[in-house]
Amino acid sequence: MPITKGRRAMLLAAGVMLPLPVLTGCSSDDDGPPPPAAWDIAAAPRAGTTGTGTLRWAVDATPTTLNAFSKTADTGTERIAGAVLPSLYTLDARGRPQRNGDYLASADVTSSDPKQVVVYKLNPKAVWSDGRPLGVEDFQAQWRALRGTDDKYGTARNAGYDRIAKVEPGDKAHEVKVTFAKPYTDWRSLFTPLYPKSVMGNPAVFSAAASKGLAVGAGPFMVRQVSDNSVTLVRNPRWWGDRARLSRMVFQAVPAEKRAQALIAGQLDLAEVDPATARRIRATAPGKQAAGADQGSSAPGKAGAPEPSTGGRQTAGAQGGATGDTDKNRSRNRALSGFTLRKALDPAYTQLALNGTKGPLADERVRRAVARAIDRKALAKAVLKPMGLPSEPLGNHLLMAGQPGYKDHSGALGDPDKNAAQSLLADAGWRAGGTGSRQKALDGKTDDRGRPHSAPTATETDTATEGTSGTPSETASQSASGTASGTASSERSAGTESGTASSERSAGAAPAAGDAGRSGRLGEAAVVRKKGRPLVLRFVLPEDQAGAQLSTVGRRIARMLEKIGVRTEITKVSGESYFRDHIATGDYDLALYSWPASAYPATDARPIYAKPQPAADGSLVVEQNYTRVGTDQIDQLFDQALSELDGGASRSLVSRADARIWAAAGSIPLYQRPQLIAMRKGLVNAGAFGFATPRYQDIGFRR
Repeated sequence: MPITKGRRAMLLAAGVMLPLPVLTGCSSDDDGPPPPAAWDIAAAPRAGTTGTGTLRWAVDATPTTLNAFSKTADTGTERIAGAVLPSLYTLDARGRPQRNGDYLASADVTSSDPKQVVVYKLNPKAVWSDGRPLGVEDFQAQWRALRGTDDKYGTARNAGYDRIAKVEPGDKAHEVKVTFAKPYTDWRSLFTPLYPKSVMGNPAVFSAAASKGLAVGAGPFMVRQVSDNSVTLVRNPRWWGDRARLSRMVFQAVPAEKRAQALIAGQLDLAEVDPATARRIRATAPGKQAAGADQGSSAPGKAGAPEPSTGGRQTAGAQGGATGDTDKNRSRNRALSGFTLRKALDPAYTQLALNGTKGPLADERVRRAVARAIDRKALAKAVLKPMGLPSEPLGNHLLMAGQPGYKDHSGALGDPDKNAAQSLLADAGWRAGGTGSRQKALDGKTDDRGRPHSAPTATETDTATEGTSGTPSETASQSASGTASGTASSERSAGTESGTASSERSAGAAPAAGDAGRSGRLGEAAVVRKKGRPLVLRFVLPEDQAGAQLSTVGRRIARMLEKIGVRTEITKVSGESYFRDHIATGDYDLALYSWPASAYPATDARPIYAKPQPAADGSLVVEQNYTRVGTDQIDQLFDQALSELDGGASRSLVSRADARIWAAAGSIPLYQRPQLIAMRKGLVNAGAFGFATPRYQDIGFRR
């Protein structure tokens, strides 16, 4: 499913997707099986399932809308839309668009000169649940709603729809003809999901009606009930395709920190979990075998079917063991033994963001020095290896490993190199040295940001609200906070690392009493300075359950920067405000958060890396480029890629754009996040789906 602007603004938790049939689709010069850990499902023939049953599937929160194009849409919205609405194109395990034969008999570019024309031939059997055939009126209504000319719709995304000149009936029955005003390489991203004209044809319905449900759909399931804590889907009696193997699916709102408890209590069948829960499930496997080794684990080529994050500490109740009650521990372990762990590399990545608009990081040389001090391989290994996943760092901002056109462009910055990093700092005027008379004159005074020139103190306070929990905002369009699944088991999850040069404090909080003079391992002579001022970077991280993993990674990064004479001041803020009040506003020097990947990077990634532009009022329009680092050349390459109809040529332009993004050093991709799924034994055609789009009608319970 295409990634909406609202979805991009989330810092993901789980993207749940499912098996694909063998479908004809756009060709690729990158054919072949998916890479290791692209997906992990329990594949089984449809006939081997019971043909009935209820699946209880965890989501972070009950969706506030079932309109995937609304600004408040979240991952739960998209999961439900995928089960009840047409998806003209789905994705395979390598993130390649595939024509969905349930809705499309064919879709082709029939002309590119003077205008690009795409003709969709609809499956004659495809009907809405009210009996009306899918038709051109639905396409027209969706185009008019999303093209960006009517403010009443307030859409989160109009990319691509704004390039369409007209939508009209084709020359033959069941055909829809779409003519583009400008060439558009990602035309397959359009009209997925496709909403009925009753939703798209009226701004009031577009904005409000879908929040209470969808009266009309056209998928294997339909919406039966929306309550405060769940959405229930049942079989669509007018569905013309393969009959759903489940009687119903219940998307149950269970916050990340409560999922282990819900699994133990038998309240869920399928849920993304944090690494601590994942380890407990693995420990219950016979012989403590690695997850995925059980019978039915899928691999490319086997029969059957193939999304800001959890991660971090569990509550004592979820962990068990905190009470010291051995019987309770055994009971909980027995309950968890009824689940298997499925794991894959999530189509999303965690990055180190460097704010390029102010302070030392406005200098590209300083950003590049920071980048060259980071050992990305060590960070990827610490997060992924404990989960038994491939631990190579990600080498691309725009594509995940295994996607067509993926190349590692990190060489545009160079390998980790302490000497090279220090040379870059020296070239920018930041050199190691003693305090000197200049520094003594500055001691006790503040710099241009109101911070003391003397070394920061090491404190261990934070601004996390008592009881704050949940994964950052994917959980809700959700105020998008940065998350990264996975945990480095060798790291402590809280507390200042002994001897590090970073300080940990709450935003705006004064140092704790007795901390004066505790500056950590970096001596005054080792810190790089410019005009007597030490180089101190404010590292903002979320303090909540999901933020524990980021804190671990953040402390590792702080130690790496220490080696080149750069201090970090780690500031903990509540997960609820992390993205909204800090990342989006630029109130940070360094930060960690995640972006979802896309099958359509020319469209979906452009706003993330577009050069910020000044507005009439003097403010800066950044779109989703929260590092504020961009260049005219990067913009031009994206624009060219969008208009290039040859797939290979478009991928080449995207590849060149990524190399320029690396060179600008605004964001440093670290690793693809782990996707860890707890699945009840006996459930099949489900698991860790990676990029692949769900085939909900195939999910079922083994006979």
